[in-house]
Amino acid sequence: MDIAVGLSGISKSFGSLTVLSDVTLTVSERSFTSLLGPSGCGKTTLLNIIGGLDRPTAGEIRFGSDPIYSDRRGINVPTERRNIGYVFQSYALWPHMTVLQNVGYALKIRRAPAAERQQRSREMLEKLELGALADRYPFQLSGGQQQRVAIARSLVYRPRLLLLDEPLSNLDAQLRERARAWLRSVHESFGLTTILVTHDQSEALSMSDQVVLLSRGAVEQVGTAAEVYERPRTAHVAEFVGGANLIPGRVGPSGAEVVTEAGIAVAARSLSTLAAGTPICVAIRPQKIRLLPPGGAAEGPGTVLPFAPRTVLYQGSSFEITGATPLGDLRVLADRAPPQDARVLLPAEDCLCVNP
Repeated sequence: MDIAVGLSGISKSFGSLTVLSDVTLTVSERSFTSLLGPSGCGKTTLLNIIGGLDRPTAGEIRFGSDPIYSDRRGINVPTERRNIGYVFQSYALWPHMTVLQNVGYALKIRRAPAAERQQRSREMLEKLELGALADRYPFQLSGGQQQRVAIARSLVYRPRLLLLDEPLSNLDAQLRERARAWLRSVHESFGLTTILVTHDQSEALSMSDQVVLLSRGAVEQVGTAAEVYERPRTAHVAEFVGGANLIPGRVGPSGAEVVTEAGIAVAARSLSTLAAGTPICVAIRPQKIRLLPPGGAAEGPGTVLPFAPRTVLYQGSSFEITGATPLGDLRVLADRAPPQDARVLLPAEDCLCVNP
């Protein structure tokens, strides 16, 4: 697949503060890529650099085969010539303009004739099922409608790249779920190359072809949603994407278990290539830990631990339980509330070994 965006060695510093460090990344044509990470990890700064709203301290950017930025070669294509669509977290709609005028303004500043502006703006509103809102003002719209108008404005001039900075964060939970499906359908129907910034792992996993997880200004892991979720490389990725429990230790002498700091051996997978004594971290997701019935035997290989519940949160379809074990507190998702003298099984096949 052709490359739409290529970043090489992108770094950004504000004085002595390094915000991005040697970020190298490719984004394929017509793919949906999410820049995922906690607040302050550099993801919005990276998006602004791609869009030309900020300038990197070092590195190079290409759109396809076209050089867009290079500190070494003195190239810096201005934002208005990069042909990008940008949707900000605040949507940034002009309050004194109607929906039609807001969408058409993107064409007006590109000096499109008035008749063409009207036609293309109305066509875009109809495509996004916003035609009935054409004469309304932003204050007359819901948050979801404002978001769609902002996206219509970014698509009306047919950009080569769509950049989205936390576009769903201002929506309520139920509307966010519907908006994810709508955004993905817009991406596919228009054949876009899309880059999304989000701190919400559910957004990134559900919409993306590629997930880029950033931590402290550096790329920690890149892969498909399934790869990042099912095969995290580090403890931070496992915890941030999916909320895994983390159990530090070292590879045991047999190579089939991790000996924890408490001296307990935990059966795990992905150990075959690691030498005994290697520092490692066991990651297991709350829904993979099995709550054993009183007196019930464990099914399959794994580690059985006593489990003393501390908090039990009812979530409708499940219970989220935090309890004390000899390995420290563990979080469990179960279909029933536990007894006070509970036991849990950590199945060996679900205990992933990741870098600490």
